[in-house]
Formats: sequence, structure tokens, C-alpha cells
Amino acid sequence: MHDHRDAHDPYVRVRGAREHNLRGVDVDIPRDALAVFTGVSGSGKSSLAFGTIYAEAQRRYFESVAPYARRLIHQVGAPKVGEITGLPPAVSLRQRRAAPTSRSSVGTVTNLSNSLRMLFSRAGTYPPGAQRLDSDAFSPNTAAGACPECHGLGRVHRTTEESLVPDPSLSVREGAIAAWPGAWQGKNLRDILDALGYDVDRPWRDLPAEQREWILFTDEQPVVTVHPVRDADRIQRPYQGTYTSAHRYVMKTFSDSRSPALRAKAERFLTSAPCPACGGSRLRPEALAVTFGGRTIAELAALPLAELAASLDATGEAARVLTDDLRSRIAPVVELGLGYLSLDRPTPTLSAGELQRLRLATQLRSGLFGVVYVLDEPSAGLHPADTEALLTVLQRLKHAGNSVFVVEHHLDVMRGADWLVDVGPLAGEHGGRVLHSGPVAALAEAGESATARYLFGRAPAPARKVRAPRGWLTTGPVTRHNLRGVTAAFPLGAFTAVTGVSGSGKSTLIGEITEETPGVGRLVSVDQKPIGRTPRSNLATYTGLFDVVRKVFAATGGARERGFGVGRFSFNVAGGRCETCQGEGFVSVELLFLPSTYAPCPDCGGARYNAGTLEVTYRGLTIAQVLDLTVEGAADFFADTPAVARSLGTLLDVGLGYLRLGQPATELSGGEAQRIKLASELQRARRGHTLYLLDEPTTGLHPADVDVLMRQLHGLVDTGHTVIVVEHDMSVVAGADWVVDLGPGGGDAGGRIVAAGPPSEVARSAESRTAPYLTRALSGNG
Repeated sequence: MHDHRDAHDPYVRVRGAREHNLRGVDVDIPRDALAVFTGVSGSGKSSLAFGTIYAEAQRRYFESVAPYARRLIHQVGAPKVGEITGLPPAVSLRQRRAAPTSRSSVGTVTNLSNSLRMLFSRAGTYPPGAQRLDSDAFSPNTAAGACPECHGLGRVHRTTEESLVPDPSLSVREGAIAAWPGAWQGKNLRDILDALGYDVDRPWRDLPAEQREWILFTDEQPVVTVHPVRDADRIQRPYQGTYTSAHRYVMKTFSDSRSPALRAKAERFLTSAPCPACGGSRLRPEALAVTFGGRTIAELAALPLAELAASLDATGEAARVLTDDLRSRIAPVVELGLGYLSLDRPTPTLSAGELQRLRLATQLRSGLFGVVYVLDEPSAGLHPADTEALLTVLQRLKHAGNSVFVVEHHLDVMRGADWLVDVGPLAGEHGGRVLHSGPVAALAEAGESATARYLFGRAPAPARKVRAPRGWLTTGPVTRHNLRGVTAAFPLGAFTAVTGVSGSGKSTLIGEITEETPGVGRLVSVDQKPIGRTPRSNLATYTGLFDVVRKVFAATGGARERGFGVGRFSFNVAGGRCETCQGEGFVSVELLFLPSTYAPCPDCGGARYNAGTLEVTYRGLTIAQVLDLTVEGAADFFADTPAVARSLGTLLDVGLGYLRLGQPATELSGGEAQRIKLASELQRARRGHTLYLLDEPTTGLHPADVDVLMRQLHGLVDTGHTVIVVEHDMSVVAGADWVVDLGPGGGDAGGRIVAAGPPSEVARSAESRTAPYLTRALSGNG
């Protein structure tokens, strides 16, 4: 694999790449350049950039790591490739989320919190006589710093009489204490109260206040002899019963139960409020007594980063060194359009694009050189105004002596590249070939390329007649996050695009639309959350398609002869599945000193089913082979089975023909998950008016796929429904009937409606940062 050319060859040379749908691809990509990998969704560009180039760089790195240390690092397997030469070490920045906790924040992701804590520890103003605190004492995630009342979470969970007893007209026997468990356990607690002398048949509101207080909140656990009321046909002996108050039961269940369902039920009876001890700041009083520039660390962490950088005025040499360091760390975050975020903003509230750009800003400060950065659609969720700043940052990484390989659909990022690798021509088995690898301008010669059609000489958007609204939906006034009393009107029976720079308040505004909002009717909100968190959830199970396929197999002669019902063809239950791998299709192999690795199941070979189930075929295919079909292949195979064909047809309509039916949910991108949800919704029989809310539906989509999706969404509007999208793709905005533009900036500099009206009108707005880009799209130069 390693070659004397590696050190001097200016190219990364890939030979015989066969990962996923790549067909023995050979390609040369220059080092020390900004190279963009593009192609329609599912064409194989990520398989080349991440599955082959990055995976091989990682594998080589792991070869140099001591075997016992390798066990601690998540590894991808060796890629299917002949050889790769000229490959430097690689750093990957992907869109996938880890599982962030409520303790993870912007400050912890960027390491800015460490610098701020050091500033307070070394250069803070302490009360007279107070002892200097270590930097750990300023962290809510350490025992030294966390508020003892809320354990550093900033909120406390409490029960109240109103939450435990929602209907005070009921008696205890009638179930007034809704928080208690059901069935025998609840009856037992009611019988114990009766034995203790409380009136369990009197309406709750008529009981004396001190009795209500004791029943709900006592920590006492008296033991009494209970004489149950006898049923005629059952002998029930007296027993010793222990009383537990409703509050104690809820808190114990919430903190100790391993059952998600029981924890969720207990949570319904809890109210969450800022911690009274620390006021929600999450820190001990000693840490909050220290200030810098007259502010506590909690107050500084709550400021938008752009404002925080401006407020760090230092006196003294030690403080100046620390504030200069903090400002230099904040600068790339602000440059990437994230100056509206605060250090205490929890990570789970960030979009995947925001999270990736925070990591990118951290890399800018790292000073690494001579590495390959492999980025996954860094422009996702970015307004065109922010994309220009992103390109500047990518160029800076390159000028620092690195190679920057980017998987991207944004035309402006492609235009800014030194080198373009176009994969295609189509998705899945119809893709997997490199159509062009060379300078951007030379792509114009690649006749099969879908990208070339959009990158060069795009025709102006056809002048579409703006639909007349059937009525108006009004939301607001909304005061939440950075929105201050904003009222917005959306036309019904039309296509509306909500635009604005990152952090201007778009998602907050449309989040206020609910089924209770007058004029909505039925509401369908289609987000980018995963359709499942385990490989057992897949395209076929989520859409309900698999239920129909299993019925088709159960109805075959082979299944009837063997007495197989529908359940036999599920890989999730005993009977039909392979028991060696429990229907997973793979087994974990434990290796001494090496990380566990996954291998196809030795008994079923990855088919997930046992041999008996696989004896049954439908038109020559087993159930496992049907799950291996692409949506496109399955549409031909099931063309005469209406229930299956309708489901597959809607998946084809939203451009997902390349996905396999059994493709695990864990392998799907956010954009793919969103389109699967949309397809599931489209196949339902529609009842009356429906409002569809979509948050950036074009994320991860090639311009050719955007056109396919837009035909579907405009089709919904043509049949009388309403569609509202939050969107940054100006070609989508240009084709809308109505645009609501928020801004003008992000965070505190945004949060109001700058312009609203048809696209041609918004494009003329002097204040809107969207207007110049919308003008370009309307004239065909987008």
C-alpha cells in the first residue's frame, strides 16, 4: 500500500474502489487543493470521500497505534479498494450527531468554556477574603462547581398538588391521585390509606389541607395491616402494607426506573423550574461571587459570542493574555456565521450544520497542516450570505498547508473549488462512476453529468403565476428566543418559503404553528430526525411496506404448505429469524486487545432469517432477497401488487429510488429520513386540508433532486393543501408564492420580519440580506 511516491506525488491516487456502489473506480485528486465531490443523492460521492479515502487514512493511522489503545477508538472497517497512494493523515467532520447530553454545550464543543473558566480563576475579581478557586470550580459539570441543589443542571423537578391530582372532584378510591401506579399496586396504596383512617370515598377537594399534604408529600413510610375488601369468589387474607406518598413514588420512579415508559409516565407529573438556589446558572454561590468586568461567568456564558468577544476588556498582563486567546478562539466561530450562539446554548438544540461548523471553527485554531480534511456538506443549513464566509474559511485551511475534500451540493461551493470530482450519472446501481475529475470549468464537457446542467448556463426560472391565497393563517405575537412580539401571516392554499440568515428565528417562528392555530386543520410536520435509532428499523418497516410484503409471502403456496403465518417473515421475532444473530444479520466478534468487529452472521450469511423461512420464495426471490432490492427494482417486481406499488411509487416520487428496502435507519442521512417521512405521508389517503411544515427539505439534495422534490410539494399545493418550508436554496424560494424573510442578522440582530410578499417583491427589499441572492435566482444566475 505504501509507496516511495507518497512523499513527493502531488496527487492522492485511488485505484479499484468498490465500496457500496462504486464500480472499481480509479481517480486522482490533487493534494493541497480544495476538491469538491458532487453528484446526485446516492451516486456514490460519500462512498468515495468518506467510505474509501477517509476510511483508508484512518485504517493506516490505527496500524500505528498500540493494540490495547485501539480498543478505545470507534473504527470503520478497511475499505474495499485496490490501493491508495499519496494519502496524508485525515480529519473527518461529518454531519452525523453524537448523542449529545443536556450537559454538552457550545462552550464544551469548542473548548471555549475552558478558556473562560481559566480567565475567572486567574484574573477574576474575588470578594474580600475569598479564597482563589481552581478553574474546575467554575464548571457545572464537576463536583467542585455544580450547584448542590440541582447537581449542575440548572433546573429542578418538583411535584405539585395540581400535577399529582389533576381532577380534585374525584375521591382517592375513584383515582384522584393520578400519579400512583395502576392495577393491584394502586389498589394496595388506596387500601393502606383506608387502613390508616383516611376517608378514601370523599372528594379530594373536601379533604382537610393537612391530610392532602401528608397523603401526597410525606416521606414517612408507615406499615399497617390491611384487610382487603373480599370478593365473593376469592379468599383474601390480611397482609402488611407499606405506604408510599405520591411524591415519593414519582421521584423514585423518575430517578431509578430502567423502563423508559415508566420514566416518561412519571415525568408527566413533574414540573420543571429554574433551580431556586442558583437561579438556573448551575453553579455554586462561591463561583458566582467571582466577576470579570462586573459580570459573573454565568452572565458572560449567556451572551452571544460576538457580544462576548466585544466585552472582554482586560487590565493586567495575565488577564490580557487570556482575553486575547479567548477572542482569537471566538473569531472563527463568528466568521462562520455563528456569532449569535452563546456558550451556554445546549448542544441538542443545535442543527447538524451548526454543530459541524463549530467543529470546523475549532479545527481552524488547531494549526494542523499536511492533513486531508474531509467535510460532509458544510453549507447545510447556511444562508447564501454565510456560504461566502464558509468558502473563505475553507480556503484558509488549504493555505495553511492542508488538502480540503468536501462532499457538497451547493453550486457556489462548487464554483469556488480548485478541483471537481463528479460521480454518477444517477443513483444506486445506476451510479458509482467518476464522470469527471479535473478543474471546474472542464466539467462542461461531461455530457452525462447532471451537475453540469445546473452549474453552467442555467435558464432563468420560468415566470410562474403566483397562486392567489384561499385565506390567511396568522401566528403570533411570538416572543421566544430572539423573536420579540412577532406576528406573521401565511397564505393558505399556497407555497410559502421562510428565509433568513442562520439564527434569524425561522425555526422558532414556524414552531409556533400548531393544530390549534385557526385555519390549520390537519398539520404534518416533517423534520430531519432519524426514522429509527437501531439497524432493526429500516425503510420498509417505517413506511409500513414490510407489513404488505410479509402478507404477500404468507399467502404463497410454499408458506401455506408449511403453516407459516405473517409473523414468520419478521426478522424481529423468534420463529422466522436466524437465532444466531437474533435477526441482526451480523455478529460481534470479540478480539483480544483489538476492538470488537462486526462480521456477517456465520449461519444466515447476513440474510437475517433461518433456513426454513428462506425456503419460501415469491417469484423466485426469498424475503431476504426482496429486502435487498432497491426501491426502483422493487417497483418493477411488485408492479401488479397495488398496496406495495403505491408505497414504492411515492418513494420514487421524492427521489429515493436508489435506497434498498432493508437499508438500516442508521445509514440514512437527515435529508433521506425527511423524504421517507414525506413519502409515508403522501401515500396516505388525504382527508381535507392539510398544512405541511418542512424544515430545510433540500438539505443534502443535488439540484436535480431538488427539482424532483419541488414537483411533489407544488403538486400538494395544486390539490388544495398548504406548504410552508424553511429554506436557504434560492431556486426553491424563487419558485414560491410567498416569502417571509427574517433578520436582518442572527441572534439579537435578527428576530423580526424584514420583508414579506411574492419573491419578486422581497427581492427588491433594501434591508433584506436574502434579496440580492433571490434576485440572482430569479434571473437564472443562482
